[in-house]
Parts: sequence; structure tokens; C-alpha cells
Amino acid sequence: MQIPTLSKRARVLTGAAAAAAVAAGAFGAVSATASPAAGQQTPVRAVVGKSLNQSTHLSLAAATKAAQGALAAAQKEGQKVSVAVVDRNGNTLVTLRGDGAGPQSYESAVRKGFTAVSWNAPTSELVKRLQSAPNLKDIPGTLFLPGGAPVQAQGAPVAGIGVAGAPSGDLDEKFAQAGVAALG
Repeated sequence: MQIPTLSKRARVLTGAAAAAAVAAGAFGAVSATASPAAGQQTPVRAVVGKSLNQSTHLSLAAATKAAQGALAAAQKEGQKVSVAVVDRNGNTLVTLRGDGAGPQSYESAVRKGFTAVSWNAPTSELVKRLQSAPNLKDIPGTLFLPGGAPVQAQGAPVAGIGVAGAPSGDLDEKFAQAGVAALG
């Protein structure tokens, strides 16, 4: 008895189907062993001590409250601004673009918040530092203009609030500080 010879196309398709079946079986086996059985919990162990650092972060609810406080202060004075709240790591938590705020204000607010939390100082103070260290302005993501305020917990920065769009940086920073004050 002679075994029929498959065409090249048939051999490629058969090989691909066999590889897919093996891969699906392997994925199923890995998936089946990757999660605990229903009702069981896998214990989690953490090394406590010198290996771990703890940090405090602003909640999303608090970030929203701060952003709304800053925007409300600006609106009360008839200013059209954008507000950004960034976390300790500089990641944006909340942005609010007020009605009529300029298109540039959104990004500027984020960068001012990032700058404030990075140096744990109001950006108006950081502008003064540029006189002795002008290269600071070259750090990516920063903006050394008044309008950023850090949010602190026990003296350490946990967030930054940036405001942009008012006719002066002093107003922007006043509204950012109103956002900090909204947190209590």
C-alpha cells in the first residue's frame, strides 16, 4: 500500500493547523494552572523591611475635588483656565478645561502640576531658581511659569496642581492654591 503524497500547500496548512492545536493546548494548560481553583485564594507574601517603600497618594476623589476647587476659584473671577492634578509620580489624575480656556492651557496646566510635584515647590518659586540653574528648564515635561502648586502630606509631595490660561501666572497660581485649599 502506498501512502499518498500531499501537495506543498496541503503540508503547510496541515503543519499550521497542528502548530495551532499544540499552541492552544499549551495555552489552556498554562491558563488552567495560572489561577487558583474556585473559592481558593493564593496567599500573597511580601517582604517587609528595607526592601519596600511606602508612599502616600492622592485619591481620585480628592484630586477631582482639588481640580473643581481651582476651577471654581477661577470662574468666580471670570477667568477661563484649564486645571490639571497629577499624582506623586507625575501621572495625570484629573484635567478640567473650563469653558473658553485656550487650547494651549491644557498642556501647560499638566506641565505646571508636574513641575510643582517634582520639586515640591510652587512654580513661582522655581522660576527664581532658573537664575542660578538655567538648565532646569531643559528637563522634559517641566514648565517653569507660575501656576503650579504642590499638594503635601506630612511635608512630602503627594500631588501637583497646575492651572493655566489666566492673563498672569500669579492668577494661575492663586487658583492652584485654591485647589490645594479645597482639600482642607
